[in-house]
Amino acid sequence: MARPGKTRCVGSMPRCIRFTASGSPRNGINLTVEEFETIRLMDYSGMTQAECAAQMQVSRATVQSLYTQARKKVARFLVEGTYLDISGGDYTICGRYSRSRHMKIKEEKGGHIMKIAVTYENGQIFQHFGHTKQFKIYEVKDGTILSSEVKGTDGQGHGALASLLLGFGVDVLICGGIGAGARNALSEAGIDLYPGAVGEADAQVASFLDGTLSYDPDTMCSHHHGHGEEGHTCGSHGCGGHGHH
Repeated sequence: MARPGKTRCVGSMPRCIRFTASGSPRNGINLTVEEFETIRLMDYSGMTQAECAAQMQVSRATVQSLYTQARKKVARFLVEGTYLDISGGDYTICGRYSRSRHMKIKEEKGGHIMKIAVTYENGQIFQHFGHTKQFKIYEVKDGTILSSEVKGTDGQGHGALASLLLGFGVDVLICGGIGAGARNALSEAGIDLYPGAVGEADAQVASFLDGTLSYDPDTMCSHHHGHGEEGHTCGSHGCGGHGHH
């Protein structure tokens, strides 16, 4: 008797499930939810195959097979200009948040504690990551904020802040503008980044938790003033959020 396949763990359902070029559902392409998840985790979030496998709680061979199928289907959709829908498969929704690269989310009383950091000034999201003097750090369990605390940066800036956040045990950063070097440092630290956010810090964290945070994953800072990286055209002054969720 064949052993039943293992259900794949998926962080959340896709926001868009139907894409139409010139085709129709009758002759369209179906992408399963778990195939979509491999695209999201590896191509969008930048995870390795091993990290994706750990996130989905399956083997690397399974991830490789799903990912290969998914890429072929997406390529067909782009080249043939047909109809694509995302549905079906063998999966379980395991929570909307991806765990960071070093699995810093700790077990406590059967649940997970997540730490979310926000660049912080006078209650607002500070719009230049590399120059922020404070982070407000929130501890969250099961979508509920347990506590929050404002921590200083001790004069550190730019890419060095990633190490500071790693030391705080942060899993997610919400910020305004941010340069390429700091992005890379955060990626190496395994901290999930949501840049281009503006507004009151507490409200934006609440929006993140209910899945409605407005941010721009392509937000950058561009000026050069001796640090070789970030600039004054940041956040709402030139590279701020514009409605990604």
